[in-house]
Amino acid sequence: MIDELRVQDVALIHEATLRPARGLTVLTGETGTGKSALLSSIKLLMGERADAGAVREGADALVVEGRIFLGADDMDGTVVRRRVGADGRGRVSIDGHLASVRELAEGAGATIDLCGQHEHQRLLQQASHVGLLDSWAFDEVGPVLDAYKQALKAARDASAEFERVREMCKVAAGRVDEASFVVSRIDEVDPREGELEELEAALPRAEHAESLMRAAATARDELAGDEGALDLISSALDELRSMARYDEQLAKYAATLEGALLDVEDVASELRDYRDSVDLDMEDLERMQTRMAQLRGLMRSYGPGMEEVFARRAQAAEIVAAAHNGDELLKRSRKALDAAEKDLARAADALDAVRAAEAPRFARLVSEQMSFLEMGTAQLEVGMERLPRSQWTGSGPSRVELLYRPAAGMSARPLRRIASGGEVSRVMLACKVVLGDADATQTLVFDEVDAGVGGATAVALASVLARLAQTHQVIVVTHLAQVAVHGARHYLVQKSAEGGADGIPQTTIEPIEGEQRVAEIARMLSGDTGELARAHARDMLDAVQE
Repeated sequence: MIDELRVQDVALIHEATLRPARGLTVLTGETGTGKSALLSSIKLLMGERADAGAVREGADALVVEGRIFLGADDMDGTVVRRRVGADGRGRVSIDGHLASVRELAEGAGATIDLCGQHEHQRLLQQASHVGLLDSWAFDEVGPVLDAYKQALKAARDASAEFERVREMCKVAAGRVDEASFVVSRIDEVDPREGELEELEAALPRAEHAESLMRAAATARDELAGDEGALDLISSALDELRSMARYDEQLAKYAATLEGALLDVEDVASELRDYRDSVDLDMEDLERMQTRMAQLRGLMRSYGPGMEEVFARRAQAAEIVAAAHNGDELLKRSRKALDAAEKDLARAADALDAVRAAEAPRFARLVSEQMSFLEMGTAQLEVGMERLPRSQWTGSGPSRVELLYRPAAGMSARPLRRIASGGEVSRVMLACKVVLGDADATQTLVFDEVDAGVGGATAVALASVLARLAQTHQVIVVTHLAQVAVHGARHYLVQKSAEGGADGIPQTTIEPIEGEQRVAEIARMLSGDTGELARAHARDMLDAVQE
């Protein structure tokens, strides 16, 4: 959701700030005032391609900044900044850090959908259609889609394993002697898992056993021998205890020293046990040194570590087995692949069946909204076409596409091929209303959705937009008073004829309310702001607020 948008030096806009409402925000103004510049700014926030031609004449660069809430967990909002120089060079930052246009498109851009008459909307991309259907019917499709994805992964893994075994069998004949030598060399040493780590821990102790014993004995004597630390601490403790009756502070020192005395006694006792536990066994030392040398020899040849040695032995053993029993290995991996493909086919059939059952319901609801928008007998359909196995993807085994039937008796065509911009916008509006909360898009921006609309259709369009604003943030550029009166926030777009300080015409975007808004609604109704038109405008605003 867009919390705030700031625009600087975009087309005729020198500076402008837009703070859309959470629901419906309307932008109105005379034709040619520069509303398209604001839409261009939103497109830049969405991560669309930058055009140096959009930089205001005489300016070094345009700048678009926005704070956008990307979801319920984004408590502070994400600040996005896009700068495009007059030389065409651009820069993107997200929360103050440099970012790519792709990161912008996948982050903030993914939460906004620009539903313009001639825009490349997300809804018109066929690849997105299956996601719309699945989102709407998530409870039914979700579990089946997950099962399909798991089956697809299992089939891909089985296919990769089959290809690996087949390739291994091809090269096994030429490498069997080398592989046999590797197996024989490693088996001769016969290493076991974890053996290296055990030796690395035990060998230093065995190699320095005499020094360790001497250090433990010396330390114990210093602690527990005659005139050692224990005797000195005990003497100090006696002195403190004898005088503690005269000063309580000495009693505290005595208590602390008593704890230290116990710790020193424990250490002295443990040092004695440690000295006795160190075993000076030359034969055992020689055995460990020999074993370490053997393991290090394997690591030099097949390492760098024992993990790689074990992996090399397993690989060589497979080659040996393939040379002697390649047909059986291929048969087993082929059988596993066939089983995985059968499981995948069943999962694909189940997914197609659920989608085929839900698609007509989705299409019927969208068509009802289209009818409400005075689109006559036009209908939306969902087409499904099973693809060859090689074209199956994580989204499913079939091509899912929204089809548009302009009128009863006419052929349904892909939605993206609809020629009329007004039809495109209204079909998109109907889809968005039906999707409701299931739509991942948070902000919808409609441009010219009211093209060629009037009368009852205008009233219906306004009602649908108001309903959509209950589940989305909606920003509408409109020429219809019926739509404008529903706005929770109303911005007026104007262009000054005399221009700014630089003499260039300037577009301003300002929020309006009260009598200023009444006057704008009156202008939209009749082209003038007389008292009769204002009275009609007030009646319309009052009716919406009731």
